[in-house]
Amino acid sequence: MTDPAGAPDGDVEPVRAFWNELGLPGLIDLHVHFLPPPIQRAVWAVFDAAGPKIGRDWPIRYRGSHEERVATLRAMGVRRFPTLPYAHKPGVAAYLNDWARDFAVTVPEALWSATFYPEPGAGADVADLVAGGVEVFKVHLQVGEFLANDPLLDPVWGVLEDAGTPVVLHAGSGPVGNDFTGPASVRRLLARFPRLTLVIAHLGAPEYAEFLALAERHDRVHLDTTMVFTDFFEADAPYPRELRPRLLDLQERVLLGTDFPTIPYPYAHQLESLARLDLGDDWLRAVCWENGVRLLGE
Repeated sequence: MTDPAGAPDGDVEPVRAFWNELGLPGLIDLHVHFLPPPIQRAVWAVFDAAGPKIGRDWPIRYRGSHEERVATLRAMGVRRFPTLPYAHKPGVAAYLNDWARDFAVTVPEALWSATFYPEPGAGADVADLVAGGVEVFKVHLQVGEFLANDPLLDPVWGVLEDAGTPVVLHAGSGPVGNDFTGPASVRRLLARFPRLTLVIAHLGAPEYAEFLALAERHDRVHLDTTMVFTDFFEADAPYPRELRPRLLDLQERVLLGTDFPTIPYPYAHQLESLARLDLGDDWLRAVCWENGVRLLGE
């Protein structure tokens, strides 16, 4: 297959070979970002500058236009993916949500994604989004600088607990922690709303053990693999070898995530990193396809 415009040469075929060898129809990637162009440029500028919330050089491999990046995912065989907008301050969520809605209308593979922020009216806004059919939410505690159990979010979490809509939650202290990251506020949140369907981004890096324990305690808490086990992440936040067998025990609640396009290596490296854990083909099939199908009700 010829690589589409915007995809580095040779990036597509290894991805297709991976899922073909597992007998899968493709991949479901639960951690992909598409943002409005002004915000996308601002986010990438922070990465390019190795800003204070990035903390290291982070070259972005997939910098093409929206159209080129969609074409790359299609060529790789990524059948479903979200856009995962995240609000970094009050008053931004509505703009992001409107843009993400329009994107999902024009890109059939895209999950209708949305976000929220602790501000007055957030509960009503999220209730409207859920009623309209939003398929996944994204929240980023490090960037937004708020706690998961902020009182202004109580109405939001109540709606989402009842609806069962997944929330991809960046709560771990990687790549750079602050006063709002870590498992403590998520633990308090789940004590009040134990039926929430959460997808802990990056397996909670670097607080792997703590977030793994939360998933073991709450049967609607999931973990996504985003960037974990890659050489890039292992250099700074290696996943403890002694925790690997527990990922096998949680086979049905580990989901493929990659952080495409904001990754500094070929997409296939994430898949190769999962394979070299040697947890078996059944585990890989569950992570890369079956669990996503189940979570999304497809």
